[in-house]
Amino acid sequence: MKKIGITCYPTIGGSGIIATELGKLLAERGFEIHFITSSLPFRLDSIHPDIYFHEVEISHYPVFQYPPYDLALAAKMADVIDREKIDILHVHYAMPHAISAILARDIASHDVKIVTTLHGTDITVLGIDRIFKRMIAYGIEQSDAVTAVSNELVKQTLQQLKVKKKIEVIYNFVNEKEYYKKDKDYIKDYYEIHPDEKVIIHISNFRKVKRIQDVIYTFEKIQKHVKSKLLLVGDGPELQTAFELVNKLALTEKVVFLGRQKNISDLLSISDLKLLMSEQESFGLVLLEAMACEVSTIGTNIGGIPEVISHGETGYIVELGDTETAANYAISLLNDEKLLKKFSAQALNRAQTLFHSEHIVEQYIMLYKKLLSDTIKGE
Repeated sequence: MKKIGITCYPTIGGSGIIATELGKLLAERGFEIHFITSSLPFRLDSIHPDIYFHEVEISHYPVFQYPPYDLALAAKMADVIDREKIDILHVHYAMPHAISAILARDIASHDVKIVTTLHGTDITVLGIDRIFKRMIAYGIEQSDAVTAVSNELVKQTLQQLKVKKKIEVIYNFVNEKEYYKKDKDYIKDYYEIHPDEKVIIHISNFRKVKRIQDVIYTFEKIQKHVKSKLLLVGDGPELQTAFELVNKLALTEKVVFLGRQKNISDLLSISDLKLLMSEQESFGLVLLEAMACEVSTIGTNIGGIPEVISHGETGYIVELGDTETAANYAISLLNDEKLLKKFSAQALNRAQTLFHSEHIVEQYIMLYKKLLSDTIKGE
């Protein structure tokens, strides 16, 4: 049985979700999985005999102004590598996880291969920071294999960091056992959504890059022509701004703030359209979650979004900030029940073919096997 170590950010976020779901699916395929993180990944909600959790504990010495998490992580990685005889250490995010993994590999006695998966902000935000740029490039170059969640992210990485390392595209996926259309119409009663009202949904961490104001302005135009309600799911620094804008536009009776929710697939099951108006998005996992639940989507022509949405078939792509075009697309789609059902079916089909978990997990397994077979050949 091959042993895979996985390190990710364990809190809510696309990279942590993917890393955790990947670990669970690999365990079902016969791999032994060891999560090495600062806390239990929030999607690791079921017991499996081949999944183990190793908590990174940070020491608080007075000499350190800030707790050295990256060093504590490297030390824990090295300990787990040697004790458990880890074959592959798969880290999600180059910074700081790949750097810590490289240090751990140097410390450990047992030979281990490092796979680094780039998810976006490690390149699009930290990758343009003069302080971190060289370090991130080093983490990529020193990894045994590197993957990215979209072709656009590969392009950005090569342009910004000038790395020569081959980067393989392996798309994100969703857990089909959780993300599918369910009969949850009773939820509409909770939020006083009438049967003749269309449901538009936005899910995010409410940061500036998500441009929540564009979602609200788009909905403000939609609701003038379509009986509808907007569900805003999530929390973050832009939440108060969203509240104020909804009040300013007199939409308080039509916009429902739900905060952070775990039952995302249930909420998607009562939705008709998903809006994602971001100015930065390396993939857009929430779009794929929506498509798996038979929800059409509208997103901006940014990052990996055009690789997820098939324009004119599963949803629509609009230019950044173009709320007028987004609203017009939404109005025409929501007012045409036949077209809406067609788009919903095509969205599900795209999710089940191009992004199916079995297909994606198999790509990771093939990558692992290649790395391990190269090791054997080199001995």
